[in-house]
Amino acid sequence: MIYHYFGGKDQLYVAVLEHVLGELRAEELKLEFKHVGPVEGMMKLFDFTYDHFGQHPELIHILSGENLLRARFLKKSSRTPVVASPLIAMISEILKQGEKAKIFRRGIDPLQLYVAMVGFAYFHRSNAHTLSVIFKSDILHDDWQAEHKRYATEMMLGFLKNGT
Repeated sequence: MIYHYFGGKDQLYVAVLEHVLGELRAEELKLEFKHVGPVEGMMKLFDFTYDHFGQHPELIHILSGENLLRARFLKKSSRTPVVASPLIAMISEILKQGEKAKIFRRGIDPLQLYVAMVGFAYFHRSNAHTLSVIFKSDILHDDWQAEHKRYATEMMLGFLKNGT
């Protein structure tokens, strides 16, 4: 049936990648930013991103595996870049609003910022087992996760803040 519906195992795997990434994007695009200020809007996106990766460990596993393969299958996807494109424009708009209000510092690149957000949400989870052994601390424990989110939130806010 895999060959009938997908054409083969590779195409099935691409469909899975498209599904998990499309699910993330679809949920991000449901976020409402029109009735909140730029700080609240950016933190809403950050909280969503952080929590989504925590609630979907399968996304972390699939992306980690695909990175080991140097995005071999993701390169075969025609849908994923199209699905991802509106997100950077949304972030750019929030950044512009924050700059205009003199809340955010100038010159923040929206893609760099999104990659940093994902890094805060992803790295400690994708490497939790090795980090836990190396540092003799349960990185996946709820208390550790909550503390990490507090640190990450403070770093995000500090980075965005207009220093003048």
